[in-house]
Amino acid sequence: MVLATLLFATMGVCVKLASVYYGAGEIVMYRGLVGTLFLFALSRAKGLSLKTSVPAMHFWRSLSGVIALSLWFFAISKLPLATAMTLNYMSSVWMALFLIGGAVLMGAAKVDPRLIVTVLLGFVGVGLVLQPAMEDQQVWHALAGLASGMLSAMAYLQVTSLGRAGEPEFRIVFYFSMGGVVAGALTTIVSHGGWHGHTWTGAALLLAVGVLATGAQLLMTRAYGTGKPLVNASLQYLGIVFSALYGVLIFGDLLGLLSWIGIALIVVAGLGATLLRARNTPKDAQHSVQES
Repeated sequence: MVLATLLFATMGVCVKLASVYYGAGEIVMYRGLVGTLFLFALSRAKGLSLKTSVPAMHFWRSLSGVIALSLWFFAISKLPLATAMTLNYMSSVWMALFLIGGAVLMGAAKVDPRLIVTVLLGFVGVGLVLQPAMEDQQVWHALAGLASGMLSAMAYLQVTSLGRAGEPEFRIVFYFSMGGVVAGALTTIVSHGGWHGHTWTGAALLLAVGVLATGAQLLMTRAYGTGKPLVNASLQYLGIVFSALYGVLIFGDLLGLLSWIGIALIVVAGLGATLLRARNTPKDAQHSVQES
């Protein structure tokens, strides 16, 4: 799991560097293309079937996941790397908010007050993290990062449903990657920037994004399959630490004290929400595949 989070953070670096050469849609497309080709070859080599009996479920999971990924890549292009990563990791807090909303809609007499505390704590952290972005006129990138976390939570719910429907992880990742190819291409076609020509540096960065993302997803899938879900969920937050180090060493990102306090609050809220959710969720429903 530690290696998986390191690969995801390294992928974030490559996305930020690649955003100089390409639009977010292009990066999503090429990331998905590498994953699709690799998983197709893997399925053929191991005799694994890619045929699914629930195509509609894969469509909605891919739709929410690809939109989340596109928004996150857009946020990474301008925000400090640690800030963009932290906003994406708000997915656990969004999950808690969904649980509260679901309980209210179902007419529950009582909502776990600890869940409410984690949500409030998480959004206080968001306010602190986003304050510098608002001052630097990066409002749209900040909102995109926040929305990516919400859509990642929705994708998590759909991954859980697919798992309960008997879909293996590699098939879920395959259709998600394929959805990225289609959505990324369509987004690029209709976008103002359109297609960009390749350079050796740009092509190498795109390849790195695809390889790192696919490798990280496979490692994370294995970690959830063999390790303790709560430990793995906690270790994911090392991605913020790795991203912060990359941001300082490569991009010269210097976050203020309030931003670090906000990041800490989001991590605490995310861990708390994960723990509370795990106590009321079957073990097999805790396994998920990260969207980045």
